[in-house]
Amino acid sequence: MDFSIFRRIFKSPAIVSIIIFLSVMGPGIITANVDNDAGGITTYSLAGSDFGYNLLWTFIPMIIALAVIQEMGVRMGIVSGKGLADLIREKVGIKLTFLMMLALLLANFGNILAEFSGIAVSTGIFNIPRFIALPLAALFVWLLVVKGNYKSVEKVFLMASALYFSYIVAGFLAQPDWSLAAQSLVVPQISLDPVYITMVIGMVGTTIAPWMMFYLQSSVVEKGVSLQNLKYSKADAIIGAIVVNVVAFFIVLACAATIYTNGIEVNNVADVSKALVPLAGQYASILFAFGFLNASLFAASILPLSTAYYVCESLGFEAGVSKSFREAPVFHGMYLGLILLAVLIIMMPNVPLLSILYLSQVANGILLPFVLILMLLIINDQKVMGEHVNSKLFNLISLATVVIVMGLSMGLVVTSLLG
Repeated sequence: MDFSIFRRIFKSPAIVSIIIFLSVMGPGIITANVDNDAGGITTYSLAGSDFGYNLLWTFIPMIIALAVIQEMGVRMGIVSGKGLADLIREKVGIKLTFLMMLALLLANFGNILAEFSGIAVSTGIFNIPRFIALPLAALFVWLLVVKGNYKSVEKVFLMASALYFSYIVAGFLAQPDWSLAAQSLVVPQISLDPVYITMVIGMVGTTIAPWMMFYLQSSVVEKGVSLQNLKYSKADAIIGAIVVNVVAFFIVLACAATIYTNGIEVNNVADVSKALVPLAGQYASILFAFGFLNASLFAASILPLSTAYYVCESLGFEAGVSKSFREAPVFHGMYLGLILLAVLIIMMPNVPLLSILYLSQVANGILLPFVLILMLLIINDQKVMGEHVNSKLFNLISLATVVIVMGLSMGLVVTSLLG
C-alpha cells in the first residue's frame, strides 16, 4: 500500500506513522490474543485459583519469548512473501514437511475440539443448550470466512481481540492486593512442587503454540504488508505479545484475589464464574463468562483457518480468505470440514475430551521445538532473508528462547504422559 498521499497531506511524521501503523496492525495482535483461548483461560484461571499471586512473575519472561517469536514470524513473512509452511517445504523437502503437517493437523484438531467445548461450557453458563449454541457458532465462523474477504475478517477478529478487555475490568472488580501483585510480578516465587512446575509449564505452553507461527506468517503475507513498513508490523507483533499477557495477568489476578483468598476449590471456568458472584459481584461473573465465550468463539474461527493455511501451503494448494471456493476449494473445504467434524464430536455424549486435550497438548509439545529450530534456520539463511537475517544479539536471544521453550515443551510432554 502506498502511503505517500498521507505524507503529503499530513506534515507531522508522528501522525503519518500512526496512520501507517493502524493500517498494518492486525496479524500480530490477533495471533497473540488467540493464545488466550478456552484452554489458555482455563489454565490461567486455575493458576490464580490454586496458587494465588505466586505465578505472576512468569508473565515477564513470557512477554519476551512471545515477542521474539512473533517478530521473527512477521519478518520472515514480509521479506520472503511466503508462508512458513512454504518456506519449510523449500528447506527440508515435501516428505518431511508432509509428516510435520500431518502431526500439526492432528494436534490442531484436538485444540479445535477444545474451542467448541469452550463454546458449549460458556453458553451453558448463560443457560443456552449446546444443541442450539454449537450449530449457531459453527454457522457464524463459517460465514465469516466464506462471505468475507481478508479486510472484513480481520476487522471482526480485531473487535474480538478488543473484547478481552472484559477480563481487565473483572480483575479490577475483584479488588486485588496491588502491592502483593506488584511484588509477585518482579520477585519469582520458585517451588519444586511437581504440581507447581506443571502449572508453570502449562502457562508457557498455552502462550506459545506451533499453529500461531504458521497463522501469523500467512496472515502477514495475505495482508500484503510491504518491506518498507516492516517496522510497523514488528510493532504490531510486539504489542500483541504484551496485550495478550496483560489480559492473562488480570485473569490470574481476579482468581487469586477472590477464589484463592477465600480457599474455594474450582475445577473449570464454569466453577470460576459461579464462585465470583458472591466474591466479586454479579458483573465480574458475567464479564468472566462473556470473556470465555468470546475467546472460545474467536479461537474456533482462527484455529481451523490456521490449519487450512498451513496444510494448503505445504502441499502447494491455493489458500487465502480473500479467495473464493472455486479459487481455493481445498482451503475452504478443509475449513468447513474441520468445523463440522468438531461440532459433531462435541455434541456426542461421553466424548473422552480430556484424553483428546492431553494428546493434542503432547503433540504440540513435541512439534514446537522442531518448528522453532526450522524458523531459526530459515531466518538466518541469506538466500531467503537477505540483509534481514538475525543479528548476533538477536540470535542469542532467539536461541535462549528456543532452549527455554524446548525444555518447557518437553516438560509439558512428560507431565502430560504421566497424567
